[in-house]
Amino acid sequence: MTFYVENETQAEFPFDIAETFERVAREALKYEKCEYEAEISLLITDAEGIRVYNREYRQIDKETDVLSFPAVDYDAPSDFSLVREDESCYINPDSGELVLGDIILNEERVRSQAEEFGHTLLREFAFLLTHSMLHLLGYDHMEAEEEKEMFARQHAILHSMGIDRD
Repeated sequence: MTFYVENETQAEFPFDIAETFERVAREALKYEKCEYEAEISLLITDAEGIRVYNREYRQIDKETDVLSFPAVDYDAPSDFSLVREDESCYINPDSGELVLGDIILNEERVRSQAEEFGHTLLREFAFLLTHSMLHLLGYDHMEAEEEKEMFARQHAILHSMGIDRD
């Protein structure tokens, strides 16, 4: 597995960012029975930075907590049949790994939401990464039933790592 981490804010947390990212990503991939080694990138930015990315890539001119940019097309969440049918579109030829996508995380919102919801920075950071990983795996929450399923998966993944609500 390959995990890229860039921290354009130089933000620090009371845990190792790269280790936590890798742990969450591995657990989400395991939970979703991903049969591939994956390549995933994480960019840590601030409120203004994520607003710029949101405006540039989604045409939404506002701050958010996390953005996900899946690199895989799915017929259904965690359905890798399209990858198997045409690996040349999804597999990095140099590493042999599935290019899963990119995550952009707003470090300021990690802090404010942890405080707002009354739990640790680790829990909020892991929650947002888990949420984003599920987006990279094809899940969404536009409809009530999708949201229910996605949030149940988030809870299960975090619980399996011992990261529950405080």
